[in-house]
Amino acid sequence: MGKHIRLTILAVLILSGMWIGPGKGPASAADLEFSKGSALAGILQRGELRIGLEVGYMPFEMIDQRSGLRQKEIPHGGFRRKGRQLSLMGFDIDMGIEMAKALGVKPEFVDTIWPSIIPALKLDRFDIIFGGMSVTEERKQQVDFAEPFMIVGQTVLLNARNKKAVRSYQDLDDPAYTVVSKPGTTGEAAVFKRIPRATYMPVNTEMAGAMRVLEGTADAFVYDFPFNAVFKAMHPSASIVFLDEPFTKEPIAWAIRKNDPDFLTWLNSFLNEIKQDGRFNKMYNKWFNNTDWFKYAR
Repeated sequence: MGKHIRLTILAVLILSGMWIGPGKGPASAADLEFSKGSALAGILQRGELRIGLEVGYMPFEMIDQRSGLRQKEIPHGGFRRKGRQLSLMGFDIDMGIEMAKALGVKPEFVDTIWPSIIPALKLDRFDIIFGGMSVTEERKQQVDFAEPFMIVGQTVLLNARNKKAVRSYQDLDDPAYTVVSKPGTTGEAAVFKRIPRATYMPVNTEMAGAMRVLEGTADAFVYDFPFNAVFKAMHPSASIVFLDEPFTKEPIAWAIRKNDPDFLTWLNSFLNEIKQDGRFNKMYNKWFNNTDWFKYAR
């Protein structure tokens, strides 16, 4: 039996109450009634998996410039579902395609402003959050997370004029340094917690923050290792220094609405399967260990 068919059947069994998980008996009548509210039911009925993310987070989700499309500005709290879709590329895009295939449905990527992504999930704008979301205690109060699939940490892109004075993130804890990051992210939280004396300025996007350092209008950009590593590789300028030693340790996982154990069961089964059969490593190597895609990203 094909892997996609197996996981689709698993979703149906979970919703029907016939799924017997490890160490568990058949679902009770109460469990079966609860299953009717699972996001899985809506996904299978619509024939569509709606994935919330914010385009621009390299190498997770980016515009493929071969499409010839420009990303439209989205007002705060807005999202894009209708109209002409952007041609996207990245680790999350490949993952979303695989996940939708496993469910026997089509993927739809919903571009959403990051600070409003959890409220949008709660309002049923989409079924699941991708976008490299770090698992934090604060977020766990609002959403449920599947098992983490990756560990990342905060790093620093530094303007080269500061390379003698700044050897680590700790040296930035001074009002003389202008540090930028993105609102609602663990990068911003790390600035507030680890270097609270720095002069902090928020930026709208990851790219805007990194470019400010490159152009010299900010001293440092604090953000996740994957984005900073890719930005440095794509901009091999002597004007920027990458302090690549992560100073936090953050698990990344998919987030869904709270109290949906059926969807969590399916997601964890899917993650386990793609790690065992090699699909996860193939996607990881394609986007994290390869530079062939650099010339197409925007």
